[in-house]
Amino acid sequence: MADSDGREDAGWLLLIYRVPSEPTRLRSTVWRRLKSLGAIYLQNSAAALPASVSAERALRKLRSEILDMSGTAALLSCAVLAGEQDVRAQFQAARDDEYEEIVDKCHDFLGQVKKEYDENHFTYAELEENEVDLVKLKNWLERVRQRDAFGASGREAAEKWLADCEQSLEAYAARVYAEEAESR
Repeated sequence: MADSDGREDAGWLLLIYRVPSEPTRLRSTVWRRLKSLGAIYLQNSAAALPASVSAERALRKLRSEILDMSGTAALLSCAVLAGEQDVRAQFQAARDDEYEEIVDKCHDFLGQVKKEYDENHFTYAELEENEVDLVKLKNWLERVRQRDAFGASGREAAEKWLADCEQSLEAYAARVYAEEAESR
């Protein structure tokens, strides 16, 4: 059965785990990995992701790593019997938070380009540095899009701000090229 977003409802994957309390880096490693996958915590040591082949593969790998840490872990495939809207809302809120972080970084990026203008820095080195930053933003947005199984509302704003960053960098690049041509 398809949901309102046209996505075939494949259910959820639930990883329930326990890792040794020491060293603490083990817990933070698991937390970082789950966060990078876009998982949400339903409660301590119980993380959920919309079911997909790639999510299952990643969670199976993480389960194996947890076992190698002398921890315990079970990976379950499940349907939410009650509270599906709450789980989806929590998942959507996590994606919207990520999109909002991207928008904040876009503001920073635009501020940095403006600073280049204010300080009259029109060099290839500055252009290259800003290009690297823009590529990082694009890659980050793509990773969040891939995790965004239900189309979070923050996506449109993040895409708009990233487009603004691209336009700003294009204008800056044109100025760098013009300044370079004048100096010859």
